[in-house]
Amino acid sequence: MSLVKAKKHLGQHFLTDKNIAGKIVNGLIHTDQYRQVLEVGPGMGILSDILLEREDLETHLIDIDVESYHFLQEKYPQLGNRLINGDFLKLDLGTIFPGKFAIIGNFPYNISSQILFKILEHRDHVVEMVGMFQKEVAERCASKSGTKEYGILSVLIQAYYDIEYLFTVKPGTFNPPPKVNSGVIRLSRNETAQLDCDEKLFWRTVKAGFNQRRKTLRNALSGTIPKDKMDNHPFFDKRAEQLSVEDFVTLTKHLTVLNTAGI
Repeated sequence: MSLVKAKKHLGQHFLTDKNIAGKIVNGLIHTDQYRQVLEVGPGMGILSDILLEREDLETHLIDIDVESYHFLQEKYPQLGNRLINGDFLKLDLGTIFPGKFAIIGNFPYNISSQILFKILEHRDHVVEMVGMFQKEVAERCASKSGTKEYGILSVLIQAYYDIEYLFTVKPGTFNPPPKVNSGVIRLSRNETAQLDCDEKLFWRTVKAGFNQRRKTLRNALSGTIPKDKMDNHPFFDKRAEQLSVEDFVTLTKHLTVLNTAGI
């Protein structure tokens, strides 16, 4: 069985440290809430080896790389249609996982944000995610209001998930080694079935606020609500990074009132 060559255009950096692989898999702690788990980008299967030893889990793998797919087909013939050659970002998760499930992976750094937005899109089914990202992205997801790292992903993820930064991984544990450190995080779905506000408006407000993060929200949100409709609410004179998730919910509810009232 020949080894898979890492491909730069796919952002592949294969983890080689089995101890770290074990720590990542052991990061799945809410397995009483699901049985199925999807590993994204298994490469040569260092996480898969450990996942497939778990009798409490039904492991599925997806890899966009045809070479990896054929390698894994030969390595894990027992998987059958639980091994998918495809693009996770285009995968119709609902047809494969009608119930609750988890996602795990050493994710390609070049599509980190897209992966996280895909998880958010399926937040009612993805109970848990344990994943390795570029350290900067992992820290951004876990950052709190008032910090320069705090942004769109921080707010949207923390609106629906409890997030924990688990540990840092050095470049030397990969082949080829990336030029940056990596960070492993865990997302655990919180009890919020839906936010106590207009969720579409919440998302628009968060994105608009951070797209012009140096401006006050009075200016940053002028494309969402005309300035002449804004009142003296104190949040309008703050910048997006100063607002917590709860603050954004409060602001969204206030914007709804202003729009309804036609002020």
